[in-house]
Amino acid sequence: MVSRAAKELKNGDVVFVGIGVPSLAVNLAHRMHAPGLCMIYESGAVGCVPKRLPISIGDPCLVTGSLAVVPMLDVFNLYLQRGLIDVGFLGGAQVDRFGNINSTVIGDYGKPKVRLPGSGGACEIAALAKKVVITIANSKRTLPERVDFVTSPGYLRGGRERESLGLKGGPELVITDMGVYRFDRDSREMVLASLHPGFTVQTIKENTGWDVKVAENLTTTPPPTADETRIIREELDPQGVFLRSKAG
Repeated sequence: MVSRAAKELKNGDVVFVGIGVPSLAVNLAHRMHAPGLCMIYESGAVGCVPKRLPISIGDPCLVTGSLAVVPMLDVFNLYLQRGLIDVGFLGGAQVDRFGNINSTVIGDYGKPKVRLPGSGGACEIAALAKKVVITIANSKRTLPERVDFVTSPGYLRGGRERESLGLKGGPELVITDMGVYRFDRDSREMVLASLHPGFTVQTIKENTGWDVKVAENLTTTPPPTADETRIIREELDPQGVFLRSKAG
């Protein structure tokens, strides 16, 4: 997941970074092929060059060497709302077939089975970033046909509904531990585009909450290189804080 997500980033991108797998991916890209990438964290750290992986958006390592530290309000108003964020990385408890993200409740909103942390800045990122990359585990629980609650908008109910509300951008791909999904141009529905090594279409279908469509030109995801694996395991997450399996 980390290696594949990192490959979505190019030199010069301005990226709104989340904690966990998104932070691993962006920092890997920064060290491997995109030294001019500009990392922005929600706490207000802009142009970060952390020597170690931050464990939260308020980690002091984000301040040292950064271009600026601004109020959180400025991050959202001056960068995100003005359309200056090229890529937003997001995750959640659920992602549905149209790329909508739920991080609010599991079950009925009035009587939830589980109450989750909520949006934070995710809704604004999903609505205003030029493109969104989503990372999530691949299971029927995490990839239902319809999320229990739309915390952060993807393509809503599909088609042109997102555009009709004046929202640009949108999710470009969903990266799971089994494969990579892109979105059909017309229906805006997730389509399986790539399988990670060791997984099959049948495995994907058995672990997805709807009959997911498969791209005609389905590919195999390139595995992490030796350098990527070394950086992930030895430099970015040596304690396995975010990658418990120590996999890239």
